[in-house]
Amino acid sequence: MVKDIDDSKAPLLDHLIELRTRLIRSVIVILVLFVASYFFADHIYAFLVKPLAQIYTRQGARLIFTALHEVFFTYVKVALFAALFLAFPFIAIQLWKFVAPGLYKNEKRAFLPFLVLTPILFFAGAALVYYMIFPLAWKFFLSFETSGIDGSLPIQLEAKVNEYLSLVMKLIFAFGISFQLPLLLTLMARVGMATSKGLGEKRKYAIVAAFIAAAVLTPPDPISQISLAIPIILLYEASIIAVRMVERRRAREEAEGGGGTDDDGGGDGGEDLVEETDFNLGR
Repeated sequence: MVKDIDDSKAPLLDHLIELRTRLIRSVIVILVLFVASYFFADHIYAFLVKPLAQIYTRQGARLIFTALHEVFFTYVKVALFAALFLAFPFIAIQLWKFVAPGLYKNEKRAFLPFLVLTPILFFAGAALVYYMIFPLAWKFFLSFETSGIDGSLPIQLEAKVNEYLSLVMKLIFAFGISFQLPLLLTLMARVGMATSKGLGEKRKYAIVAAFIAAAVLTPPDPISQISLAIPIILLYEASIIAVRMVERRRAREEAEGGGGTDDDGGGDGGEDLVEETDFNLGR
């Protein structure tokens, strides 16, 4: 058991120094990527606006800003988001290098897949909302435009630059974080905090919680809320399957680990048990 741990054992001060070093490296990488991303912030923002531009084809359609500094700070936010996205693999590697020396081999095998799958699932959620949810939601919102009836004034969209970015990033983070549900529940199952039977029994509560979370995290339209609630429910079902696989693997490992003692001795197993019991009582 001791051999499973790496030989490097450092005092607390050395660990704090190493943590500070890795944090400084991560911050430097984020700052460098932030500066680089700012030069392409207009292109990144144009990419985020593309789903709206493909639907918003009315003559004179545009995005507006009402404050002199609005576009500048919007591009700053875009650059910061892009820097965090691009820096995540490096940050994950720094986290792994700091934590790995204190883990057993089986703990490393359990922790590493979660570290790898976290950004993959996040980007899967972001891709879902960008390519499927945005077109449906924007089409729904634009359906409220009117050209004016019976002499009334027309109702037309004049979306603000910063408000559009806030809505887009809110939806992207909502879907990206929601896609972490299988990892969270599987990790809880590995440490004994969740079981497939318990998750199955709480399915109806999970469905209600999914719609409540969708109502809080998304705009107040049925398309966005249902589009987030349904994937959360499907991910919950996938989590039950993943937890069940973890339980089967654990049971198989326990069976293999305990099988070696039953093969030796055959019919003498009862005598050995009696002798061992007598010895323990004698002690």
